[in-house]
Amino acid sequence: MVRVLERGLRAHGFEVASVEPNLAAATTAADEAVRIAVLDLPPRAPRSRKLVDTIHARRPGLPLLFLVATNTDHTHEVLTKPFAMEELIARIHRLTRSADEPRITTLTAGDLRLDLLARCAWRGERLVDLPGREFALLEYFMRHPRRVLTRQEILADVWGYHMHHNASNSNVVDVYVRYLRNRLQAAGDRSLIATVRGEGYQFNPPAEAGVASPAAAGKPAPPPRPRGRTTKAPLRPVR
Repeated sequence: MVRVLERGLRAHGFEVASVEPNLAAATTAADEAVRIAVLDLPPRAPRSRKLVDTIHARRPGLPLLFLVATNTDHTHEVLTKPFAMEELIARIHRLTRSADEPRITTLTAGDLRLDLLARCAWRGERLVDLPGREFALLEYFMRHPRRVLTRQEILADVWGYHMHHNASNSNVVDVYVRYLRNRLQAAGDRSLIATVRGEGYQFNPPAEAGVASPAAAGKPAPPPRPRGRTTKAPLRPVR
């Protein structure tokens, strides 16, 4: 579970350090660069209380989030398993938010804008309402432009779980990619999400408004980037 969460959070732009046992966790939490500690421990267990006391002694204001099987604690911040990745991300954002801290609120790629606060997208002047899972999927694609993403990667990073068998056993990714394509693509537009046979999917950022895309200009689109390589994201944070 730790590896899945670590991978999913990194895929959404977080810097993550996973440690154990408790002594190492307390030492890591003491670092001023750490913004929050997510603990896969019941808050009332004896070893948890000792860890919490140690962290609070070193970092009194550090937010703590406990991942629990059942929510019977009303004095700590807890997230009950199982949970969706977007639930964890939303909780982390809320606990680490500072009133005077500038935050990235919009991702932009060409004429496509994703509003991280309003939880909606804009394609040019057209508003695109997105249900939670499709919103998380589009955010994931926009953070990994032109990279070929396998179905297994998408399932792990967006849905928050790992398929022990080949992802072809489930068509959930294909279904949601189709939903997302239908919402983003107006009549006559090229699809922003390409299917790469035998691999998965690739998000190709649209052109700026008023700028012809390679296909519209009569030029072939660039070939898919090999999986595992990243490119510089054409995303402009709006603070």
